[in-house]
Amino acid sequence: MSRPDVGFIGLGNIGFRMAARLIETGQPLVVFDTRSEVVTAAVELGAKAASSPRDVADRTETVLASLPSVQASRDVATGPDGVIGGTLIKRFVDLSTVGSTAAQHIQAQLAERRIAMLDSPVSGGVGGAAKGTLALMVSGPRAEYDIVEPVLRQLGTPIFVDTKSGAGQTMKLVNNLLAATALAATCEVVVMGVKAGLDPSVMIDVINAGSGATNASRDKFPNSILPRSFDYGFATGLMVKDVRLYLEEAEALGLSTEVAAAVARIWETVMRDQGPESDFTSAIKPIEAAAGVIVDGRTKG
Repeated sequence: MSRPDVGFIGLGNIGFRMAARLIETGQPLVVFDTRSEVVTAAVELGAKAASSPRDVADRTETVLASLPSVQASRDVATGPDGVIGGTLIKRFVDLSTVGSTAAQHIQAQLAERRIAMLDSPVSGGVGGAAKGTLALMVSGPRAEYDIVEPVLRQLGTPIFVDTKSGAGQTMKLVNNLLAATALAATCEVVVMGVKAGLDPSVMIDVINAGSGATNASRDKFPNSILPRSFDYGFATGLMVKDVRLYLEEAEALGLSTEVAAAVARIWETVMRDQGPESDFTSAIKPIEAAAGVIVDGRTKG
């Protein structure tokens, strides 16, 4: 039996690769993005093009979205030409990171039209999206999760967090604050070592063999920072957005944010210095500039 069409909205760096991954697994897709060139590229892979988010929701019962901002998620979900006006849609799965407040607001509006919502932010970057190894943090109605879980499993490992709307978003913000902290801290200490005369490649080897190892040292440094390619595939502006959302939620809960606030200041500096579209592995560049050194792993010794 052929699988029913699924909608996919948002074909950015990660979204396009998620869509391509679904097509590779035989999942029929109806896609939309505001940029015609990425829609054309998806159609060449086997997708069907839609003219708007509402058009996607007129043609599919399940609509997934991967969007770059809170406002984009709101517009796609509940805007004048959003999925909320679709005639066939039954469930909306937001793969974006928008924070729990926005997720709950969108969920409440969709519920008025009897459209279920799952928030399912992802972690694993462009590489994880391409390989189908993302972690998906899902919250919302359990029955709806059970229906869409086979589709999500093609993208990686879906983990059901809670039935409470927005819980998946909170989990994602916790994860990304840790990721932001690990990358910033690793950049700072490697620059310190290079300033003191250590070889950065040897430093990363030692860190990865010891207790200081993180995803930043195991993956981001060897693949994007030491070779000076800065092409990991996640924008600095998106990391800043996630850190800001974490601070908003933590402060609303009345919690201490001393570490998060310090990390936020570092990332705001990176965005101001490198620009929001820069790859987030460029976080090391302002630290290098202040120290007067370059962390270059292309030659040893």
